Amino acid sequence: QLQLVESGGGLVQPGGSLRLSCAASRFTLNYYAIGWFRQAPGNEREGVSCISSRSGSTNYADSVKGRFTISRDNAKNTVYLQMNSLKPEDTAVYYCATAPWCLRTIKSSDFGSWGQGTQVTVSS
Repeated sequence: QLQLVESGGGLVQPGGSLRLSCAASRFTLNYYAIGWFRQAPGNEREGVSCISSRSGSTNYADSVKGRFTISRDNAKNTVYLQMNSLKPEDTAVYYCATAPWCLRTIKSSDFGSWGQGTQVTVSS
């Protein structure tokens, strides 16, 4: 199974920013679409963003549009999620995962290999 490692989570005040990273050590990320998901306690896993493998096209959940930006650095074999204007409701464990492509709706069932997650807490 493909191994992904998320990092960059932490505690931030409302309105602050964080950049999450999703790295792979044993395979090339740019062959895959990469999605970011989040899950808060008691909630279902929510698709946040996806970046395709070839064109680099992106899509976002409505809840994060205009605040989050997904990008990939193929030289570093890493995908990033830049999160700005963070809100308390963004608090969750964030995961990255692989898929053959990005679809309009980002569903966890379309994604295969997953990382262990990184905690993001937005609180004053």
